[in-house]
Amino acid sequence: MRILVLNAGSSNLKASLIEPPNRTPGFERTISWIDDGGDDASAAVREVLEATGEPIDAIGHRVVHGGERFTGATPLDDAAIDGIESMTDLAPLHGPLALATIRSARRFLPDVPQVASFDTAFHATLPESARRYPVPDDWARAGIRRFGFHGLSVAWSVQRASEMLDRRVEELSLVVAHLGGGCSVTAVDGGHSVDTSMGMTPLEGLMMGTRAGSIDPGIVFHRLRDGQPAEAIESDLDRRSGLVGVAGSADMGQLLARDAGGDERARLAVEMFVRRAAAAIAASATNLATIDALVFTGGIGEHATSVRTRICERLHLVRLDGREQDIQSDGWLGTTSGPSVLRVTSREDLVIAAQVVAVVGGS
Repeated sequence: MRILVLNAGSSNLKASLIEPPNRTPGFERTISWIDDGGDDASAAVREVLEATGEPIDAIGHRVVHGGERFTGATPLDDAAIDGIESMTDLAPLHGPLALATIRSARRFLPDVPQVASFDTAFHATLPESARRYPVPDDWARAGIRRFGFHGLSVAWSVQRASEMLDRRVEELSLVVAHLGGGCSVTAVDGGHSVDTSMGMTPLEGLMMGTRAGSIDPGIVFHRLRDGQPAEAIESDLDRRSGLVGVAGSADMGQLLARDAGGDERARLAVEMFVRRAAAAIAASATNLATIDALVFTGGIGEHATSVRTRICERLHLVRLDGREQDIQSDGWLGTTSGPSVLRVTSREDLVIAAQVVAVVGGS
């Protein structure tokens, strides 16, 4: 079964052609739409379809927010698309772009089955104490709750950790740190999400590339009383905060280079990022009876060696020997007498492809 996976992110469209059980993509392409804001998703999808040059049996789409309605992969029909559209305000950086991609793909290939895979679905196992906010009960009944995100990435990290540690998923207690443009930390017990740092929207939690993460909610009220429109505050917290807000760039590689050159704003941004990531990992660990491994994944988690090093040093988890810590493929980081510390390449495309097979069928 030849599956085209379309992963519409906030800055680009990642496409890969997967033929399970083969894990090596038959085709890969990343198309940036950072300059046009994704306004021409149709052109990006057309470019991908023309470049594949081969028949496609099914298409899988990554969708960030599934709400309470979508707790597993689902076939994409008009009703499902309407349901996804109703939640785009909860993921404003991703939802509209995913919808535009889905609609373009359906228009170009109307007879090819298409499936949506949801980042929130992995966290459907959160216990009530984790998903409930300490807010009035009528708020909770109105759907104010934690959903969690990066579930597809976490699912792959759990699978790879199982393979690398040669242990069954059901036996493992893991903390997965997905550090990239968006950042989250998830506690996974026996393959089930039991705690995660992102909340009702992808804005809660760690400091991120352009997102503030958790701040005092009173700040929002203060800005409102100062006359700032709600839409402007939301945009600032989503697009002008995080690393960009502190140091003017969301590129961790650039910030590390600037930090090494004595740039004070870059130093502060990196220090804040490390501090908050380490704190979230430590907090997540309190939800597990034991920790078999800490897994780093995502663009920063995979490639920013010194950031991983600083986080581990804050956590006192690992004694670093320098050589193993600098790996750029799946493997162990340093040496430790406690939990294993792993680096895993995020492969959301393989998780999505597997879910497409389960929904559509075929071999």
